[in-house]
Amino acid sequence: MSLPVVGDPAPEIALPDETGTVHRLAEQQGRWTILYFYPKDDTPGCTVEACEFRDSNEVIHERGADVWGISPQGSASKRAFREKFQLPFTLLADEQHAVADAYGSWVEKQNYGRTYMGTARTTFLVDPDGRIARVWPKVKPEGHAAEVLQALDEAQAASGAKRAAG
Repeated sequence: MSLPVVGDPAPEIALPDETGTVHRLAEQQGRWTILYFYPKDDTPGCTVEACEFRDSNEVIHERGADVWGISPQGSASKRAFREKFQLPFTLLADEQHAVADAYGSWVEKQNYGRTYMGTARTTFLVDPDGRIARVWPKVKPEGHAAEVLQALDEAQAASGAKRAAG
């Protein structure tokens, strides 16, 4: 599948967190949601990205947004990752990679001459109406949370201007 683009309705998400509680994107109506897909819990790049979102989480939450990290590992892995790094946001287990497929983030990868399927590091900003507001197709972990926070501010300012004009 290809990546959803700005303006598209965000594909539905219904995935469990580390406790088995299912989180649905439809229940996020009225809030901004940052969806970031990452390859694997507790690996160097994924840890950098998660810790940057952790360190920005309070400001993101104050802006009326939530962070959801999504990867193919199960609930036990999510629990260990969350506890080890005190991650205050939602981590979701996409074990069948159906959500990564829907977002175009389940891709063919190559490493050391081996070809396999895996999660591409991608991020989506979903607006309060459930539409894609911004897409980052090839994320570098360092500095990404700050980049997303800036885009959130810009999108919220543009959204507020539209509402005031409309």
